[in-house]
Amino acid sequence: MNAKPDGERFQSDAHKYAAYLETPEGRLRSDLAFANLQDFLQLRAKPSLCALDLGGGTGATAVRLARLGIHVTLLDSSPAMLDIANRTARDAGVTEKIALKEGDAAQLENLFRAGSFDVILCHNILEYVDDPDAVMCSAARALRDSSAIVSVLVRNRAGEVFKAAILAGDLAAAENDLTAEWGQESLYGGKARLFTSDSLQAVLKAASLAMIAERGVRVLADYLPPQVSRSAGYERILVLERKLGSRPEFAAVARYKQYFAHRANLATKDGA
Repeated sequence: MNAKPDGERFQSDAHKYAAYLETPEGRLRSDLAFANLQDFLQLRAKPSLCALDLGGGTGATAVRLARLGIHVTLLDSSPAMLDIANRTARDAGVTEKIALKEGDAAQLENLFRAGSFDVILCHNILEYVDDPDAVMCSAARALRDSSAIVSVLVRNRAGEVFKAAILAGDLAAAENDLTAEWGQESLYGGKARLFTSDSLQAVLKAASLAMIAERGVRVLADYLPPQVSRSAGYERILVLERKLGSRPEFAAVARYKQYFAHRANLATKDGA
């Protein structure tokens, strides 16, 4: 993960993040984001795609991409995260497909040549970097050609409103979150930038990127009653979340939003 002011949380607690990814909530965030990504990868038939996973952390997503035959460069500023990613790739037997590189997303333009990648993942990074516009501009520069895409996953402000009201029962916090720029990051106890569809599209526009599609991630899973087992019912929840996340009226209130984009002059209809 890449950090904002208190980025040392990602340096010292890498194993805490790895453990989170094994929880139903963490699995859902990862599984839904990857399933959405696969919808668009299938439309880009190339013998071998090259992907950049910004702030790729433990390497969980990089391994999934590698298993599809994609060459992946995982960039992360945390040596502890990269150690976990190295073990993850080794255990999965895909080390030849994954290159690990230590560095910060803010320095992306200095780390890779323009036009280097077919796919760039920017998942839960913009919440923590100092300048989201600069990161996305650098990512746009690194996209290879007319079929290259960027997948952006961010924390959704509307989801924070529902979280405060439904989970915490804090109506004052819910009202405050209606206009809040920052939310509380519960795993590490720090802050996380909140986005709306309009604010994220403004970031994309500043980078000369045009949105292809948007999806909701974790629309209702966080609010299910205790009698619904998140573990035993995981597959059923996943299927339902996929259906809800593709419908704008439900995606609007998801905990996270995922956006797919490419260069502005290449804009197409959803899924094209």
